[in-house]
Amino acid sequence: MSKTPKKANLPSKICTVCGRPFVWRKKWQTCWEHVRYCSERCRRNRRSVNH
Repeated sequence: MSKTPKKANLPSKICTVCGRPFVWRKKWQTCWEHVRYCSERCRRNRRSVNH
């Protein structure tokens, strides 16, 4: 059996900038609770949306 979850069972969140849902990625396995943005573009644009 594989240790990685099936794609249908991956956790998801809503991006705080664009409002789109995004799912867990392997590169976020150690910091998933801190991830707030779906992409680097949204992370860079976070200040322009909040003002």
